[in-house]
Amino acid sequence: MRLAYAQFAALECFIPRNDTKMTLDATDKKLLVLLQTDCKKTTKELSLKLNLSVTAVYERIKKLEREGIIKNYVALVDKSKIEKGFVVFCHLKLIQHTKEFLTKFESEVIQLNEVLECHHVSGDYDYILKVLVKDMEAYREFLVTKLTTLQHIGSTQSTFMISEVKSSTVVF
Repeated sequence: MRLAYAQFAALECFIPRNDTKMTLDATDKKLLVLLQTDCKKTTKELSLKLNLSVTAVYERIKKLEREGIIKNYVALVDKSKIEKGFVVFCHLKLIQHTKEFLTKFESEVIQLNEVLECHHVSGDYDYILKVLVKDMEAYREFLVTKLTTLQHIGSTQSTFMISEVKSSTVVF
């Protein structure tokens, strides 16, 4: 059984989340690696690699989705081919660390399309953002017109990616 791309894309809205922890066996882990490497493989192709029936593979995938282990199916895009190859890691300090300031900043930063990731961290800075734009000029525009207009930012420090040595979406 082949799940079409549109079905994968639609699953994001329909995969229920479950907070209980599921114990993964070796086959589940291998299946997850295969799906993380290429989620467009058919259940038949997966069944051949796992030495399971198509139905068994399908049922395992459904269980992984129901348990919230598989959260989403996505297409990975070559950033350079869409003129978004300039990656910046922006370290931020907030002026205060109250719950109100943290919550307000987080609710505002998730609205910025240029921000791919936002991590609340310990150490000298409060947050690290992974920002993706076309070039230095676009980053300056983002910094001046969007990021630094957010409330409660005390300071920023930007680090620019020279080259990507490793980038993986595979957890196991």
